[in-house]
Amino acid sequence: MECILIGTGGMMPMPYRMLSSMAIRLGGQLYLFDAGEGTQINWKKARLGVRGLNVIAVTHLHADHCLGIPGMMMLKAQMEEPSPLVILGPPGIREFVTQCREMLDFRLNFPVDILEWSPQSGTVAFRDEQAQIVWQPVKHTRFCLGYRFEELERPGKFSPERAQACEVPRGPLWGKLQSGETVETPTHRSVTPSEVLGPPRRGRHIAFVVDTRPTPSVYALSRGADLAFLEGMFFSEHAEHAEQKGHMTAVEAARVAAHSRVSRAVLVHISPRYENKQLKQLEDEALSEFPHLSVGRDLDTFTVEFPEKTED
Repeated sequence: MECILIGTGGMMPMPYRMLSSMAIRLGGQLYLFDAGEGTQINWKKARLGVRGLNVIAVTHLHADHCLGIPGMMMLKAQMEEPSPLVILGPPGIREFVTQCREMLDFRLNFPVDILEWSPQSGTVAFRDEQAQIVWQPVKHTRFCLGYRFEELERPGKFSPERAQACEVPRGPLWGKLQSGETVETPTHRSVTPSEVLGPPRRGRHIAFVVDTRPTPSVYALSRGADLAFLEGMFFSEHAEHAEQKGHMTAVEAARVAAHSRVSRAVLVHISPRYENKQLKQLEDEALSEFPHLSVGRDLDTFTVEFPEKTED
């Protein structure tokens, strides 16, 4: 699994920092979280392609988080026989996407399924054969969602010793057991996966939480994540402004990461008032609260290992 920062800025795109947007690449599929103005520029710089782009999850309807959706849809429409696209987002996202398409009159050659959050939605917004996306409202100046990407559980660790004790010969039958199939041995004994596999292993979990004050839902979305992308928009000296505008300071984000016991945290949605040369200072301020943290830069790529590898 890889997480690619398409942009790390907030409010407006800058020559040195595009707007907050993050892509997860897993099993040939791409899941995009937020698409601010100009998202397709850094998307192309990252050479991600759009064949695997099947989901766009939008936090809220502020321009720096959604104006790039039409551009990404038009980019995908340049392909021959593109896959369907699912767009997740707050109430109003359907009207926004639909009216953009009607007013701009751009061609689409793939189906688009738009799912809006509602109080009856439940916590799981989307699920496919390899992952699910959880959403919860957070606290901003307008309705905003935070997201958590959860890879589905994997079968438990395969035990060759137990397989041999069950008279399963080495070869294709081992693979079938590992994929969850019951097999029959040459001696006509039926062996189930539970006889040779350990307990199921959880997948990798990624949090994407921006444009919010610290709230219980922020902690819930971040809890135990292998990697959490959290808004760290301001220095502590601008804490009053952050509270008025519904944002977090870098220190507040670091405290969320520490309290939520995330493995790693990356700060994004950095204010345009700070130039890149100030990011080290912002990072140092946050590191005083949580040591496993960095400030994200555009096009940074993070490889996320399976939990059992990082816990060894």
